[in-house]
Amino acid sequence: MARSVNKVVLLGNVGKQPEVRNTRSGTVAELSLATNERRPDGQGGWQDHTEWHSLVAFGRTAQIIAEYVRVGTPLFIEGKLRTDSWDDTNAGVKRYWTKVMVLNLVLLSHGERRSTVEDYRADPEDFGSSYAHIPDGQITADEIPF
Repeated sequence: MARSVNKVVLLGNVGKQPEVRNTRSGTVAELSLATNERRPDGQGGWQDHTEWHSLVAFGRTAQIIAEYVRVGTPLFIEGKLRTDSWDDTNAGVKRYWTKVMVLNLVLLSHGERRSTVEDYRADPEDFGSSYAHIPDGQITADEIPF
């Protein structure tokens, strides 16, 4: 069988207070995460689009979420997609949900987060290395080694 990959990487803000519960098998946390992107609006401007993601975490990760994560908390998430189904007896149909199973969680402070490329360009001294930011127009063709 060929190898496959099921990996999700998200950087966003928590949209509602996480729901945490203890089960026989351990702690479970469910939360929503909003990610934003800018799209051209077709008239020379930009329009923001928010995508909402349903997340589920287990064990120690769920405990950390219960203790430290609130509405608006910026998070970096690594995980995988998990889809499950159930029979809706009221409607007589099979229903599905897809959630991101959190495998790795990084809590971020509001100050560590930048929202646009322009924010990065505005403060090049914030970069850790002098080589990390090269302003436009300062490299000539003679300086390129290939």
